[in-house]
Amino acid sequence: MRSATFALFIGIAYLSAGLLGLIPAALMPAPADAPPIRLNVLYGYVLGLFPVNVLHSAVHLAIGAWGIMAWRSDHLGRGMGSPKMYARALVIFYGALAVLGVIPGMNTLFGMLPLHGHDVWLHAGTAASAAYFGWRTETWVERRASTASDRREQAMLVANDRRAGHADRRAPGSEV
Repeated sequence: MRSATFALFIGIAYLSAGLLGLIPAALMPAPADAPPIRLNVLYGYVLGLFPVNVLHSAVHLAIGAWGIMAWRSDHLGRGMGSPKMYARALVIFYGALAVLGVIPGMNTLFGMLPLHGHDVWLHAGTAASAAYFGWRTETWVERRASTASDRREQAMLVANDRRAGHADRRAPGSEV
């Protein structure tokens, strides 16, 4: 998979997650043991697993839109940013969020952004996969149509065929 394809897949996934976080019917209420949060607009657990609020969903929407723009700039040759730079930025951003999610005092980012629970491994997995696509060397296989045909397809006279009394291989039916 190319870096551009990775940017497209991650972009679609995070754009979908951001939209899902804005639908109240898709959110389950937070459990009683969840860390307290100050910004509780659309606060809940998407699919019962991932804690989000309106700010978290907005970040997901921005990351998803950026991924699609990075794919578009590589695929269509227009736009700003490259898929490799997008992947490298994801490593730094989501790696930092994964680390903040395991620190007990910072797992809500000052009460503004829920980063605890399953979000930690989701952010760490995103950072790990983005590291692979951000720093790997891409190999390109270029196939060209050969102008010279294969010698076996050419009907060329071999020098010693006539001397040995063999027929000319270029003309069918010219047996000696």
